[in-house]
Amino acid sequence: MSTEAVRHKIAPAAPLEKRVWWLLGSLYTTQSVALMFFMGAFVAILLEQGAAMERISMIYLVGMVWPLKFLWSPLVDRFQLSRHGHYRGWLILMQAGMVLTLLVLATLDVARDFDTIYALCLLIAVLSATQDIAVDGLACRVLPEAQRGVGNGLQISGGLLGNLLGAGAVLIVYRHVGWAGSMGILAAVTSVSLLQLLAYREPRWPVSESSTLAFVARLWTFWRQPGARRWLALVLLYTVSSSLAYALITPMLLAQGSSLARIGWVVNVFGSIVGGVAAMLSGWFIYRLGRRRALIWAAMIQVLGIGAIALPLLASASESTPVVAVGLYFFCYNPAAVVLATLMMDHVSPDSPATDYSVQFSLNQFFALGMIAAGAALLVPLGHAGVLVLAALLALLAVGLAVSYREPAKHPGSAALKPTLARGAA
Repeated sequence: MSTEAVRHKIAPAAPLEKRVWWLLGSLYTTQSVALMFFMGAFVAILLEQGAAMERISMIYLVGMVWPLKFLWSPLVDRFQLSRHGHYRGWLILMQAGMVLTLLVLATLDVARDFDTIYALCLLIAVLSATQDIAVDGLACRVLPEAQRGVGNGLQISGGLLGNLLGAGAVLIVYRHVGWAGSMGILAAVTSVSLLQLLAYREPRWPVSESSTLAFVARLWTFWRQPGARRWLALVLLYTVSSSLAYALITPMLLAQGSSLARIGWVVNVFGSIVGGVAAMLSGWFIYRLGRRRALIWAAMIQVLGIGAIALPLLASASESTPVVAVGLYFFCYNPAAVVLATLMMDHVSPDSPATDYSVQFSLNQFFALGMIAAGAALLVPLGHAGVLVLAALLALLAVGLAVSYREPAKHPGSAALKPTLARGAA
């Protein structure tokens, strides 16, 4: 269905420079550090201060910015902000914007300036989402096909590391350094990627002659290509079982008598570490097996992760059983996430990689968030066991979709981009 080749066998490619790997890993980590602080740690801080649930709900709404990022992704593909690199210009602007916003936040008071803090939280969400559009576009262009699996493993593990740092580590030190100190730490971590970007020379890509309207139209013409319906089904349903099962984790831990602090450690720290390791291993997994076989195996492994959530529901479950279950869930889910992200990258066109990747990822994220909400709502009528059975059935459906998946043939008009280094880049 793509205008770019999606081959069955992965051709060897020259290894990407180490500094580019470090840059991609850094960008995928720092894009979410501040946002995860506000979505996780800030909520805990407000709850501790006795904030009304209306304020808590407002914070959670900030997370809806990311699934909407596809709406402005064509602008990132269409316009180049700097002569020193198409995506580099966007990345520098967004990264610098996040650092400056965090420094402004450091001057505010949580209790007195909530409205201003909330507005700046929304700004952080928009900046980080736009940064993600740009880094995805850059990754789609600089990563050779053979190394995309490793790149997407880095993408997923970077997001988990950002969650660990923002929602976990900074919350731990918050009691010692306070609000201003925490904002300073977040700004310092985010600035690491900014310094790397200033030293990076992005290749110069062929300039597309398409109009702005054509880039915007790509949001729906992408899904009108041959094979789009089958691919859409995979994008929506491949990881939906894990989203449904995720809704069970916090209620499961609460039922076992875990405190909110313990749940934070188990999910945000332990789960992120295990998931990050699994994501990095998945890149090698894809390289060794190839796309389609990795897709099938990851779907089957995902079934095991769903089954692991059942462990605490069994009689005579020990205190450590929920921790083991959460670890297995994160370990078994992330290979599926990495494989799907790699295939999304394979399906982008050379002219609009950021738009094509964003429109796929956003639909997947919308559906995932919807299923998490559905899982929570279904707990009352179906109970833990009923929701788990439904998740298991959806996981088996994902296996079936993976088995029936066929890689599209190469589009005869497709040609790989041949970049040259941008002149005058820093």
